[in-house]
Amino acid sequence: MTKNHPSLRLQRWLLLSLLAFCGLLQAQTRAWLDRDSITQAESITLTIETDQSGAPDYTPLQADFTLSAQSSSRQLQMGGGATRNSAQYAVTLTPRRTGMLDIPALRVGNASTTPLLVKVEAAPMASRDSNALAFIETEVDDKQPYVQQSVGVVVRLYFATQLASGELVLDTPAAASLQRIGDDRTSVREVNGRRYNVVERRFLLIPERSGPLQLAGARFSGQGAGGFFDDFFGRDNGQLSAQGADQTLQIRATPVNAPQPWLPLKNLQLRYTAAPNSGRTGEAIAIEVEAIASGATKAQFPELPVPSLGDSAQVFAEPPQYDETFDGASPQLKLTRRYSIVPQQTGALTVPGIQMAWWDVTAGQARTTALPALNLQVAQGSNNAMLPPPLAQPAAAGSPALSATALPAAGDPANNWLWPALAAGFALLWLATLIWGLSRRRATVVVQGTRANVANATGSAYGTADLRRALDAGSLDEVAHILAAMAGVDGLDAVLDRLDDPAQREALQRMQRARWGGEGDVSAARARLREVFKAGPRWRQTAVVEKPLLDPLYPGQS
Repeated sequence: MTKNHPSLRLQRWLLLSLLAFCGLLQAQTRAWLDRDSITQAESITLTIETDQSGAPDYTPLQADFTLSAQSSSRQLQMGGGATRNSAQYAVTLTPRRTGMLDIPALRVGNASTTPLLVKVEAAPMASRDSNALAFIETEVDDKQPYVQQSVGVVVRLYFATQLASGELVLDTPAAASLQRIGDDRTSVREVNGRRYNVVERRFLLIPERSGPLQLAGARFSGQGAGGFFDDFFGRDNGQLSAQGADQTLQIRATPVNAPQPWLPLKNLQLRYTAAPNSGRTGEAIAIEVEAIASGATKAQFPELPVPSLGDSAQVFAEPPQYDETFDGASPQLKLTRRYSIVPQQTGALTVPGIQMAWWDVTAGQARTTALPALNLQVAQGSNNAMLPPPLAQPAAAGSPALSATALPAAGDPANNWLWPALAAGFALLWLATLIWGLSRRRATVVVQGTRANVANATGSAYGTADLRRALDAGSLDEVAHILAAMAGVDGLDAVLDRLDDPAQREALQRMQRARWGGEGDVSAARARLREVFKAGPRWRQTAVVEKPLLDPLYPGQS
């Protein structure tokens, strides 16, 4: 037997060490898909295997895919004198659109995966007639709404199994706002002999520009409980997905003859829920009015106006109570407001009926809903101290009302001091009453003058909180109306003249150009308004000259 030369054994040892070292250094980072062709309603699983430390960066995938069901595992492999520690990551991808979608190279530690391609075809729209395992129905209450009209959207997901998890998505269309309303409603229905679980979700869509509006179909992706889906999909991941149909709405512009503030509704009803026909001076009379508006929300609907009764009675309005519901797919608002009326004098008192102008979106014409006036008979109240005493009437000749025994004789010297004292007392009382009445009148004038600067046409005041609420969830017409009311002016042009902040004036002008001139994005203009009006409007300072308490003694003198 020939002995190995020492140098030969050394070469063999070096070769084996080099091979083992190369096995340790070889970085294995690769990615693959479970399928390379799917429909838009389906999902795929992307798996990444690597020996790098750190999880993959999935951020580049979010442009074309919705990510869900992320998982990871690690394993240790030994063989050929080498040890390899690797990790495996998996993520479920649901496509956002059709076509050849790119899965770009993803960064994992110091390595990157190889780019991949997946073909996404339009999914056949499953419906209640297809007997599919899951399908989506979308109901829009008005396919031709007006700008700033509240449009109810109801999305119903039908699925014939139990879900372990799931996600239902409805994207916000361009040039519109979309807000989810209320909680999901669940029920069980039978469709074509098959039992389905139903999840119903409601949204409020408010278009902000006229023209066609594309409302993409809702999407659902979920995970079934157990392995129930294996027989239906031929795979063992238990995934379930559904895609709703796209819809195109035709948005109509605001009519030129529409009443302001712009209030597009399907219907408006007003009624008295408490309407007395009599009262007493100095005592409050309760009147309650209920409004039911179909196709409106709390943020869009203006406050019920306050009746004006002049000096005959005082009117105090309580804050309104709201109840927002859905009537089918249409939003419905019930508003209740209570008024307390305190008569100041006896006799007949007429309370004018409340009226509101609105636009009938179904008939396409302006309407006014009004309540009838209330005719009250006011009697003398029990609190006589608040009313002036009745004037004494002269007695007729021979009347026993003034007898010798009733009052002392005028010529009695012992009682000559009584009449001057009474006259002086009445004079002092009259003077005190006059001063009190004038001061009360001046306070009322000052309060009314102050309210005139902040009250809207209905007599109710708005503050910064109301403006922020309208900027967040109300219509742009409501924003303009509140600003005009806060400034005590009519129209946005007058508001612009009253504003002292150049940024606020520029934001309002930008909003107008985006809405009516088609210049810029309405959503961006609304965001700018929220930013500059966060602390409220800044008005120009104006000098106020108060009227003197009493008029000049002589005309021409001050």
